[in-house]
Parts: sequence; C-alpha cells; structure tokens
Amino acid sequence: MSGLTFAAYLRDATRAHGALPADLIQTLETTADACCQISAALKRGALAGILGQAGSSNIQGEDQKKLDVISNDILLDAHVRGGHLAGMASEEMDDPFPIPEGQAQGRFLLLFDPLDGSSNIDINVSVGTIFSVLEAPAGSDAAEVAPFLQPGTAQVAAGYAVYGPSTQLVLTLGHGVDSFTLDPDSGDFVLTQEGMTIPAETQEFAINMSNQRFWEQPVQHYVGELLAGKTGKRGKDFNMRWVAAMVADVHRILTRGGVFLYPLDTKTFAKGGKLRLMYEANPMSWLVEQAGGAASTGRERILDIAPNGLHQRVPVILGSRAEVERVVDYHREI
Repeated sequence: MSGLTFAAYLRDATRAHGALPADLIQTLETTADACCQISAALKRGALAGILGQAGSSNIQGEDQKKLDVISNDILLDAHVRGGHLAGMASEEMDDPFPIPEGQAQGRFLLLFDPLDGSSNIDINVSVGTIFSVLEAPAGSDAAEVAPFLQPGTAQVAAGYAVYGPSTQLVLTLGHGVDSFTLDPDSGDFVLTQEGMTIPAETQEFAINMSNQRFWEQPVQHYVGELLAGKTGKRGKDFNMRWVAAMVADVHRILTRGGVFLYPLDTKTFAKGGKLRLMYEANPMSWLVEQAGGAASTGRERILDIAPNGLHQRVPVILGSRAEVERVVDYHREI
C-alpha cells in the first residue's frame, strides 16, 4: 500500500503518460468529494430518514429512492460552480444539465449513475456511483444531447465508488485500473491497489436467473454449461453470484475474476437491452478492458457502439476475457 492520496495521485508529475489537465483533475477530485458525501449519507441511513421511496420516477419509469435523488443532487451541486465542466448528464434526469450562464465553463462532460443498485439500499447491501468523463466537442452546446453521444472509446476517465464495509473508488485514465480506499479518519481516498487485473480463469458467474425463460439460445447454452459443472463439457463447477447492483458485481470481478451477464432477452428486446450505455455499460466496459477483460453485447464490442440517445440501453456481457469470448462465439453460431 503506497499511502498516496487521490489528490497526489492525480497531480503526480512523474506519471508515465504525462500530466493531466487541471480541469480534468478538478473534475475527478470533485467527483471523489461528492462520493464521500454520498457515502456519509448512506451511513446515516434510517437515522437521517432518507431510506424508502422518493415518490417520483426517472425517465425509464423506475421508482426513485430518496437516496437516488439525494445522490443526484450531491453530484450536481458539487460540480456546478467549479468551472471545469461544460455540462452533466445523469441516469436520473431526462435531459442534459448544462452549466448555467454566468458560471465558468469548462471543456469536460460528466455522465453518472448517482446510485447504482438503489433497490438494495433498504436492506443495507452494497451500492455504488458510476461515472464517465468525455471531452466536449469544440463549439458544442452542453444543453443539447449531441455532445454527449460519443462512443465509449472517447472516454478520458471512468470509474465508480462502491459503498460497502469500506468505501472504495476505482478509476481508469486509459492506462490500467487503480483502486483507492476512503480513510474515515482523514477523509482522503488513499491508493491501496495499483494495476488491478482480472484473472484469466474463473469459476464464478453473475446473472439474474429469474430471467432464464426469456434468454436467447446462446445464453441458455452458455449458462447451461456452467450449471452442468464437473459433469458437463467444462469439467469444473461454477458458483453463481448476483448482488443486483452492477457496481458490486463488477467490483467482485475486478477483484477475483468472473463474468457478468445482463443479456438481451425477449423481455428487454424492444428497449434494446436492460443497462444504460452511457451511464453503466461504457464506463464499466472500459474499466474491465483496462484490467485485461472483455466487454460485449454478445454481438459487438460495447465501447465501439455509436450512441443514438442519452438513455440508450444495451445488453452487457463482461469480465474474464475467455468467458466473454465464449459467449460471443455462441452468438455467432445463431
């Protein structure tokens, strides 16, 4: 463990890939500070009267939890006056949030899922915040959707915070994946793991088995192999893990390997999939690829998708490269 704080890490003048722009540093530091605030709110929980439903729904028609709204507001308020952003977009908001007139304008765009896995809040299970940073095209208007519709390959930073027994921040700048742990005494995120790598071999998979009857044949075939265990063609037993919070499931994969699937099925086909490309699939796919894994819809690399909407949904299959490639091969056979 290096003891390097997140702020010092971002300002490290000796980094092999060059110094970061000041406004990108500010974007990431402010996001980390907002995650600290969200972590504190979660720890208060029922003591602060912030559990339960908010009595509203987001653009996807999903009921919002009070902490969905609180987390969204924390991120907006943290970034609106810094002068480092041109605009923001959130899974919880219909439209982009441009930096208001009269405030200093920056060159970056921040997209976020303020509280991933919020259905777990009331049962005290890990949840998280996912974020993605893009550079705003020159002359673009961040009040419009168009500047945000960039493929995942255009990301300049991506990461997530996971709020569990400890609060951790996981980040990629395009040169690997590093993890930071919140020190509750100092309030700083401290570098605790460099160069996170997804193990090539795995015996764990994450999928919502209650949707099995809706899956396409390639996924039926693949999961059937895993369930057959030692008696099947894979010749080994697999364990299923499903937290129902993408942050927690992906964090487990980055830590000890595995594969995560939220595939296309007959229930989500009309919407294009379940998970949101801009707020979930793109940042998580980049992190996974930077850690040596792979991420696909089953038919194409997620990071290559040209977005057609701010709230576009896609199927997601990511994790240990060999497993993802196996599922992709089965999709090619249909």
